[in-house]
Amino acid sequence: MPISEVQLVDTPLLRIGYEVLGEPGGQTVVLLHGFPYDVRSYDDVAPRLAKAGRRVVAPYLRGYGPTRFRSDRTLRSGQQAALGQDLIDLMDALDIEHAIVAGYDWGGRAACVAAALFPERIDGLVTVSGYPIQDIAGSVEPADPLDEKLDWYQYYFHSERGRRGLERYREELCRSLWRDWSPEWAEAETAFAASASSLHNPDFVDVAVHSYRHRFGLADGDPRYDDLERRLAERPTISVPTVSVDSGADGFGWFDSSEHASHFSGPFRRVVLPGVGHNPPQEDPAAFSDALLTLVH
Repeated sequence: MPISEVQLVDTPLLRIGYEVLGEPGGQTVVLLHGFPYDVRSYDDVAPRLAKAGRRVVAPYLRGYGPTRFRSDRTLRSGQQAALGQDLIDLMDALDIEHAIVAGYDWGGRAACVAAALFPERIDGLVTVSGYPIQDIAGSVEPADPLDEKLDWYQYYFHSERGRRGLERYREELCRSLWRDWSPEWAEAETAFAASASSLHNPDFVDVAVHSYRHRFGLADGDPRYDDLERRLAERPTISVPTVSVDSGADGFGWFDSSEHASHFSGPFRRVVLPGVGHNPPQEDPAAFSDALLTLVH
């Protein structure tokens, strides 16, 4: 069942839709979803955390569900600095001085960006597959052909054909990614149906296309984030206590996040989830919740 009724809060650029569970006095945990998913990823995580006395906030990222840009003139950016700043702006709008943050895919990147650039606001971090902050300058270097093959959709979005394909076939394309990335998840089809409406946000295509072009240096970012992007280009280490979750059956490819340990200057621990694909909190909510509760104090 859903975490809660959707609530809305205004930040400088967005009206963010979010769901919340737990008592206001509990330590806050912010849960961030990835592409192309939504907050339904946390329907079974949030109650576990709330039962343990935590307050859970699960926002819809820019371009998803009820979240909207407040101005037609704002660039529909999907760049990493924007996602990290959105998290801090949400915390400001909700009077959250500091929180534990967790996420996977885009949400994991947003959480890591915030932890790297604003460590005074972040009590702890659960990330998936280590350190996802993008090395945009290095994006021109090719990867192993088998890895390049997995990125086909990103290269597709670099073209106008890909933009039109995502616009016209957004559910078909995204459903295919869900299946490919979580090959052992029997409930993927049912779960996708519960999240598909979030992909019909009017900004979804623009934000997604900009994200996959910007990370390869093919699109300019929003100038308001230039300073943050310069800092991210230096590959800052993350000092907050971190648990990295590695998915044992991720169709997007296996990765051992211990290879990223040098990017974490604070306490760092790795957890492997066998049989779990690209969406760990929805595929194994108990293990994902346990990872978070080791950080909660």
